[in-house]
Amino acid sequence: MSVRRLAQVQPAGFTFAPKTLKAAREWMANFPAGRQQSAVIAVLWLVQKQEGWVSEPAIRAVAELLGMPVIRVLEIATFYTMFMLEPVGEVALVQVCGTTPCQTRGAEALLAVCKRKFGPSNHRSPDGKFYWQEVECMGACANAPMAAINDYYYEDLTPQSFEKLLDDFAAGKKPKPGSSIGRQGSAPEGGPIALTDPTLYDGSLARKIKIPNLPEKPSRPAKAPA
Repeated sequence: MSVRRLAQVQPAGFTFAPKTLKAAREWMANFPAGRQQSAVIAVLWLVQKQEGWVSEPAIRAVAELLGMPVIRVLEIATFYTMFMLEPVGEVALVQVCGTTPCQTRGAEALLAVCKRKFGPSNHRSPDGKFYWQEVECMGACANAPMAAINDYYYEDLTPQSFEKLLDDFAAGKKPKPGSSIGRQGSAPEGGPIALTDPTLYDGSLARKIKIPNLPEKPSRPAKAPA
């Protein structure tokens, strides 16, 4: 496992936005009295949705809110890779899957697009709009190669469709998530190839089935005397 450290440059402080604090207290209320620390992952996620990343002052604020030692919140924030520990792009956080299924379907070409457009991985682009990184499997193997951009999955990508997607984000557009080739869920390319007969689902076959009269169940013979 790679070592994850807090960013060297930290903000002077952190303040919960009213909406974030309200949601955090709702999460805390889900747990019995004295067990509010169980909401730590949810609260850290709310912080990240507010700021885009998790800073050291934010970790201290979460610890104070939940009545936890700061070191315990720090351990959680640095352990889970879902938490970003440095500022991300103002427009998009781009996470390209590089695990075997995606790699064999062309993920390396997607990584090359990011390197060419934004520079080294795990850093913001020079204009501050994008932050990209290669990540481990995100569970969309049947639709490889794919990338997560902000909160959504974009699948069945090619270098060309991926670059257009990034350009659309840069232009302020909000591209529709999902398959770039119109695939339905994880169905085969081109559409489903099995169980496609509509009569399987409209009930017409059920009306044609005749259930034979079953013989009566024979009674159990009386137990022979000893």
